[in-house]
Amino acid sequence: MIEGPYFGLVVLGVLGTGLVAGVFCAFSTFVMKGLAELPPAQGVAAMNAINVTAVRPPFMAVFAGSAVLCAVIAVVTFVLWPDEGTVELLVGSALYLFGSFGLTMVANVPRNDALLKLDPGTPEAAAYWPTYVREWTMWNHVRAVASGAAALAYVLALT
Repeated sequence: MIEGPYFGLVVLGVLGTGLVAGVFCAFSTFVMKGLAELPPAQGVAAMNAINVTAVRPPFMAVFAGSAVLCAVIAVVTFVLWPDEGTVELLVGSALYLFGSFGLTMVANVPRNDALLKLDPGTPEAAAYWPTYVREWTMWNHVRAVASGAAALAYVLALT
C-alpha cells in the first residue's frame, strides 16, 4: 500500500484530476449545448468571455496544478517503483498529462485563439461557430474521459 507523503500526493492527484474531469464533463454535457442554441454572435461572445475567464488563477491552479502533480507522481513512481500500484500511477499520470493537459494545448486552445480573433457579429464568426462547437466539444469529450480515467487509475493505485 502507498504510504506517507506519497499517499497524500496521490490523493491530491485524485482530487485534481477528478475536479478537472467534472469541469470538462459539465462543458460536454450542457454548457456547449446551451451555447450552441444561442444565435452565433451571442454564442461566440459568451464562449470568448468563458475562455478569457478560464485562464485566471482559480481554474488554472486546479488545471495546471494537477499537471504538475501528475508529473511529480510519475517521477516519484519511477524513482520509488513501489510494489503495488506502479502501473496505475503511471497510467493515471500519462492520461492526464497527454489526454487532458496536452490535448488542451494542441486541440482546444488553438480553437479558442481562433475564435477570440473573430468579431462575434461578423459573418465569419457565424460561419465558424458551428465548426468550433462541434470540434471543440469532440476534443473536450476526450479530455473529460482522460481526466476521469486518470482519477480512476489513481484511486485503483490506492486500493
